[in-house]
Amino acid sequence: MTDELAWETLDSRVAYECPGFDVVHDEVRLPDGTETDFDYLSEPPAVVVLPFTSAGDVVLIEEWRHAVGRVNRGLPVGTVEPDDDDLTAAARRELAEETGHEAGRVEPLTTVEPANGIANSVHHYFVAHDCEPTAEQDLDFNESIRVVESGYEEFRAAVRSGEVRDGRAVLGVLYYETFEE
Repeated sequence: MTDELAWETLDSRVAYECPGFDVVHDEVRLPDGTETDFDYLSEPPAVVVLPFTSAGDVVLIEEWRHAVGRVNRGLPVGTVEPDDDDLTAAARRELAEETGHEAGRVEPLTTVEPANGIANSVHHYFVAHDCEPTAEQDLDFNESIRVVESGYEEFRAAVRSGEVRDGRAVLGVLYYETFEE
């Protein structure tokens, strides 16, 4: 049964594609019969990792974010590959690739659609425990990442003060604080 609020897609095409995402253009019919168009960002699902060392520090990345023109401090994040059947394994892989750290234990935290009014993005959050720098970073061609460790309370305070503005990092800390600690 279709929900009375559902839009009917009459036609759909990729209007623009680039590494990492596409812009999709849909022709749609609204519930009142109006026909219009709707564009949205389409990207593969991602894993977001809140990684803790054995000492309780958090492993963070500092990365140039060209859209906002600054270095951003946040959590390791990576794309779920088409052959990833195990999201926990994907989280472990992305943690190692971006930070060179491997986790003793990885647990799911939550799954969110961070911007479902304009994108089909899905982010799967994980908490990684007992992380140690035992791997080599394996960055994509377009990644400029510096790995830093921070006291968790210091990172939490930076999130609270607005110094850390990356939405994925902010949501990860808020969810962890609200439901896990």
